[in-house]
Amino acid sequence: MRAPEFSADLYREITEFAHGTPSWVHTFAEIGTDAGLLVFAVLFVVGWWRARAGDARAMGLALLAPVAVVAAYLVSEVSKSALREERPCRAVAGAMNIVACPAPGDWSFPSNHATIAAASAAVIVVAWRSMAGVVLPLAALMAFSRVFVGVHYPHDVAAGFVLGVVVAPLVALLLVRLVAPVVTALRGVAAGAVLLGAGVPTRAAGQAAGTPGGPVGDPGAAPTLPDVMAAGGRRVEPPR
Repeated sequence: MRAPEFSADLYREITEFAHGTPSWVHTFAEIGTDAGLLVFAVLFVVGWWRARAGDARAMGLALLAPVAVVAAYLVSEVSKSALREERPCRAVAGAMNIVACPAPGDWSFPSNHATIAAASAAVIVVAWRSMAGVVLPLAALMAFSRVFVGVHYPHDVAAGFVLGVVVAPLVALLLVRLVAPVVTALRGVAAGAVLLGAGVPTRAAGQAAGTPGGPVGDPGAAPTLPDVMAAGGRRVEPPR
């Protein structure tokens, strides 16, 4: 596969700009391009701990997050091996890459880093929506950093990002239907309860602290046939 010319031109512009930045920016970019993955790993652990107090679906999504990311990575890796696009740090004349160019045979399209970052952010958002404003910009910054340090074309990271945000949530949402019942069953075992938490307590239908047969905290619920029978056939008027 040959890179499109517009992407090669944009690559030159970005890497020339990066080359002119201070050395501390180079160091920050070189470290940050990988360190961001550790941030996502920590967030997976936090998400698991947070889901211990949630329902079975929430815990299932937390457990499936790394699995979904691996699935997206495998799609990316298979695509790279099939398309075989050369790295821009070798293919572009006069490339100004900040970090060492990966070895020959380590293909460029799509970007695995961008795929993993985007997949991680996407599955975190599925399970923990309020984190979207944190993880999505972080994933975008990590994807851009791969062009900034000179080891990927812009279209590599764009494709990897799209692949990650599509594949990972799809895998997680499809598998959670199978995993949630397993979580419920394991929570009934002592060891499972320790690892997965007790979850959200449920109240049996028909038990209420207020209106007989109605849900807790809903005194305005209409009476049902069991309510009437329990009252000895007397009509139970709804509270006014």
